[in-house]
Amino acid sequence: MKYKLRRASGAPVFAVAFGLLTLGGVAAWGSGFQEPAVAQPGAQAPTDATTDANRKKLDKPEDSKPAEVDPLKRPLSDKQKMRRQKELGNEIRGAYKTWLDQDVAWIISDEERKAFKSLSNDEERDAFIEQFWLRRNPNPDSPENEFREEHYRRIAYANEHFPAGKPGWKTDRGHIYISFGKPDSIDSHPSGGSYERPMDEGGGETSTFPFEIWHYRYLEGVGDNIDIEFVDTCQCGDYHFTIDRSEKDALLRVPGGGETLYEQMGMSKKADRFKGGIENLGNGPLAAGQEGKQFDRIELAAKLFAPPPVKFKDLESFISEHKLISGPLFPFDVRTDFVRVTDDTVLVPITLQIKNKDVTYVTKDGVSKGVVNILGRVSTITHKPVQTFEDTVEITEPAELLAKAQEGQRLYWKALPLRPGAYRVDIGIKDVNNPDHIGVYAQSINVPKFDDEKLSTSSLILADRMERVPSRTIGTGNFIIGNTYIWPRVSTNAVTPVKFNRTQHLNCWMQVYNLGIDDKTKSNSATVTYEIRDTASDKLLLETHEESKDLSAHSDQLTMERSVALAGLQPGKYKVTIRINDAISKQEVAQSAPFVVE
Repeated sequence: MKYKLRRASGAPVFAVAFGLLTLGGVAAWGSGFQEPAVAQPGAQAPTDATTDANRKKLDKPEDSKPAEVDPLKRPLSDKQKMRRQKELGNEIRGAYKTWLDQDVAWIISDEERKAFKSLSNDEERDAFIEQFWLRRNPNPDSPENEFREEHYRRIAYANEHFPAGKPGWKTDRGHIYISFGKPDSIDSHPSGGSYERPMDEGGGETSTFPFEIWHYRYLEGVGDNIDIEFVDTCQCGDYHFTIDRSEKDALLRVPGGGETLYEQMGMSKKADRFKGGIENLGNGPLAAGQEGKQFDRIELAAKLFAPPPVKFKDLESFISEHKLISGPLFPFDVRTDFVRVTDDTVLVPITLQIKNKDVTYVTKDGVSKGVVNILGRVSTITHKPVQTFEDTVEITEPAELLAKAQEGQRLYWKALPLRPGAYRVDIGIKDVNNPDHIGVYAQSINVPKFDDEKLSTSSLILADRMERVPSRTIGTGNFIIGNTYIWPRVSTNAVTPVKFNRTQHLNCWMQVYNLGIDDKTKSNSATVTYEIRDTASDKLLLETHEESKDLSAHSDQLTMERSVALAGLQPGKYKVTIRINDAISKQEVAQSAPFVVE
């Protein structure tokens, strides 16, 4: 299902105006006059022909030489034009920019924001948005996403109740309300005025700016009994978040005004308040513990504005702290592939394979159901997380068919946009019906950089199924790359070949990048060769060719899809190779993958 963008009532829409900057140049012209020639002794007198020639030179301006082309007006090369088209495709505009910068500004993580900005087309953005809301849906089986509905309701409420010369969602109160919802209680002082300080703020009476204190009994990922203070120091309705409780004191910098209890008793001076720290409360009956609490307030601020907490805390501890698994091991297989998206972004599909027989089922009303929680994290070599994904997979079968269904397996697919570089992938899975049944996976991956000048390819994917998808679902949904649905075969480890049955087809998918383009014909010219060899004898069993112009004549990128019936192969080990020979760039590249026929 293609996700349709929506906007809550009252939510602001930004309009971005692009100005045209015209660069002008000033030409410096030389003098048009020349000094008369002076005849030298013994020099030959000029003839009429010489005089005519000199006259023509005088009549012809010196600046009649071909003018140099302005670098800003030089025609672009084909490669520069293609690069500009790619950059234009990466630019986020319209409803997508509104969604990123407004709708989810306070709930999207830095990693998700970076990933969304790296996407190259609207189809990928639609898929990302769909997965963004699904990840936060408390009830994945419901046709309505309760989280999304509540989120847009909060935006509308913030815009209605917290505007301050800017939309309510942009204010600090709007930010907190959108992130955490309505507080359990509010201590509001809309006019400021006289205020009796509590003892932990120094005691005594003062006058304040307008301020509010929002109290939450509990915030997930933050803590219990949370007080959040907002102060309107400009008295213009713009309440901003503060961790300095003295900021609301309107007499803070007025000599002799708004003294604390100790200052009234002569036990301290008002100047003592300004000795550093995040709060200027001064000495008081409870001042001894204030310095330590300042760090608590800084930590509170960090938690309030941090990304949403992870749902599966138990799995988080296994992949973060590398805990040992005390119960039965929950085995699963993982496959990682690489597909270029842009010059500096690579799509990394991660495929998990779980055998049905390893899942615990609960049967109710004739239906057997297994549930598996999945948590994954990709981090840099310095242990900085860059991508996190979490999901729940359900396996439902009629009770009478469960025994047969356990012979099969389930695949889970997650495509992550990453920049080239070295990463660590950690994945944890948990059998919900058997809480001690947990599996973990950790592996380093090296996301390749696809150089503009070098002929290169994506991963070669061997798949169970491979078929074209309707135009409305291109680039969206699980197991879809571009316009093709791919169901990869997953082996138990990277060195073990995938297995096929003789009754099946071998489906091969691969892309090639940076084909040469002829300057005259604007076309590519490459030969694609498909080979299958017997691994034991190295005997060539199948070889077919096709020309790049038959796939996409004017593109520097090709997608190769080939399906081969395996009925003609005897049981054994084989290797499939796809080789591309580019006649224009004079480069050759190939990818191979082993497989077994049973």
